[in-house]
Amino acid sequence: MERKIVFYHKTLYLLFILLLSINCHATDEPEINTENKIPHYAPLSMRTDDSSQRVAPQLAKGSHLQVYLPSLPYLYVSHAINSALFRPANNDKGWELDLATAYHQLSDTVYEFTLRQGVVFQDGTPFNADAVLLNMQYFKQKPFTYSKIHKVFDYAEKIDDYTVRFHLTEKYGVFLNDVIWIQFYTRTYLEKFGWNGKPTCPNLAEAGAYGLGPYVLTKGYIEGDRKTPVAELVANPLYWDKRYPKIEKVTIYTELNSQAAKDNVLYKENALDITPIDFAQKVETILSPYGKLVISPATDNYAIHINMRTGNAKLRETAVRLALNQALHQYNLLYFTYEGEGELSPVGISPSFPGVREAMQTIKPFSSLQDPYDPEKQEQLKKVLNGLTLKVLTQERFMFLWRGIEYQLKKVGVTLEFTTTKTETTIFEQLLTTHDEKNTQAWDLLIWGNDDWFFYHPWTAFFTLRTNDIWSTVYDDPTMNALIEDMFKQTVGEAGYNENVLKIMQRAYDNAYMLFVPTPNKVFAVNKEVIFTPYKMASLPLWEIQLTTLHPSIRQGEYPEELKKPVEIVRKNF
Repeated sequence: MERKIVFYHKTLYLLFILLLSINCHATDEPEINTENKIPHYAPLSMRTDDSSQRVAPQLAKGSHLQVYLPSLPYLYVSHAINSALFRPANNDKGWELDLATAYHQLSDTVYEFTLRQGVVFQDGTPFNADAVLLNMQYFKQKPFTYSKIHKVFDYAEKIDDYTVRFHLTEKYGVFLNDVIWIQFYTRTYLEKFGWNGKPTCPNLAEAGAYGLGPYVLTKGYIEGDRKTPVAELVANPLYWDKRYPKIEKVTIYTELNSQAAKDNVLYKENALDITPIDFAQKVETILSPYGKLVISPATDNYAIHINMRTGNAKLRETAVRLALNQALHQYNLLYFTYEGEGELSPVGISPSFPGVREAMQTIKPFSSLQDPYDPEKQEQLKKVLNGLTLKVLTQERFMFLWRGIEYQLKKVGVTLEFTTTKTETTIFEQLLTTHDEKNTQAWDLLIWGNDDWFFYHPWTAFFTLRTNDIWSTVYDDPTMNALIEDMFKQTVGEAGYNENVLKIMQRAYDNAYMLFVPTPNKVFAVNKEVIFTPYKMASLPLWEIQLTTLHPSIRQGEYPEELKKPVEIVRKNF
């Protein structure tokens, strides 16, 4: 049954591409068969992406990249502005050495790092062990609180000018994941702002030469709970790694209409270079004169919270939450709404995380156990849901997904009422106040793009289930909290790790603590003259991205007509 659905959909989709390409390829004149007067169109031809054959010189005069980041922009750009001992990387660990050249775990609670020599902050002041200790003193006063590092970090010790030791109060298996986000700032910045003490990762509270990254933030700011609609970055001339950056200037947009963002890449030059798009916009992207389609697998998730704190009282009933999840047909969502760009997931957590795919051998999506479209099943679900009406709070960019969910929930008598916003800030304002029952907007279901910021570790998704945390809208569950405490002690791959991942997922599944949907691939519309390999996690490697000599910020004259022809889909990391 499921295979037939998939095959049927893919067949229709290929026919759709063929028909659309015929109708949209307006520059091709049809050949007329004079005998029967039926026009005959030449088949659509696509060219290979050859942008890497005309790479512009590093920091070419006027080179300018423009990017739209609607979800977690502070995470995606952070390592382009700031630096830490490790930085994100497209490898099996999710990170590589940055300001550290080596590290050693001396015991369960002591880690030693050798610092890179000859590095200076963006204002020219030296980076060394003293700078690390100063930063950790401020960190200790107001650390970030989304993990457990604020409870287990004890102190940092200087061994010599380029060696430091971090001392913890207990075994903490995810310490190295946190190290990626312990970024370092100048004394000037620390004396002015300190660390933010927020539940989100730190970033720069204002523009200035405060960090160590390949780009200097010169306009705006991007933090988890506050950001400007536009931020500007320029190349850091003092950056230690002379391979980077490759582009003079980068403009980041955080609040655009998704339709406008897509159009700015596909049909306008020098307006926008990279934007995530709806899956249904793949064909339009392929056929556009200036855009190409870049797709990558991801460790991203759609976090759909169920408000058990201040929402509809019926949502506190496990049977109701289970019925909502059982009504969703994950196969149909994946192949019709996502256009096949993603993976099924029983608890909405990427199978690419360590331990998750193994757990999926035991836990299956509800719709793979029983067809939610079965008439008897639908009658059963209607009785449980009893004409439920739910308020949805969402960024407008996720409406493509909500339309699919709405269609499926209507079949069991559930009505959704939508409040949309173009900014993620509004979503976080309500989400992060609901745990303490201080949200100012009524909502029952809320979604945000929970892209992987912990680098190949399922804590990215599990932290929404820690019921004593402000990121959670689940009622108190000491058993779940205890399982998560056990996870913090474990390192990926050690004995008992996979078993604990399974227990956390099983408890979330049995209690339907979230609304579970498939996990997505990354799908971008990209200017044809941009060379870009996405990372699987929530990091945009701005330092690696390159432009060609024909990019509109560099090129003189018109864009060649030959290059406006459709480019084959660029699939990376598969």
